[in-house]
Amino acid sequence: MIQVAYFAYRDYYVKFEELGTGEGFADIVYFPKQGKGVPILLVELKWNKDADTAIRQIKTKGYAEGLKDYGTDTLLVGICYDKEGREYECRIEKYSKS
Repeated sequence: MIQVAYFAYRDYYVKFEELGTGEGFADIVYFPKQGKGVPILLVELKWNKDADTAIRQIKTKGYAEGLKDYGTDTLLVGICYDKEGREYECRIEKYSKS
C-alpha cells in the first residue's frame, strides 16, 4: 500500500529535494500540479530527534514563508527516524500565513 501512495503522488505533485527557501534548504517540497486542489507539502527529515524539532526548523528557518506566494495551503511535515529503535514519528501541521 505504501508503494501505491508513493507512486500516486506523481498524479498530483512535482517533487523537489533540497529546495532553497527561507534561510536554508527544505529537505523535500511537493508542489501541487495545476488544478489538483491539494496543498504544498513541506517535508523536513530528522535522525534521532523528534518530529517537533523538524517542524520547529521549518518555522525557524522560514521555509514556508519562502513559498507563500504560490497561493495555496501549505502543510508542514516533520518526520523523525530513530536509527536504533527503528521507529518513526511524524507530525503534520497546517501553516498559517501571517
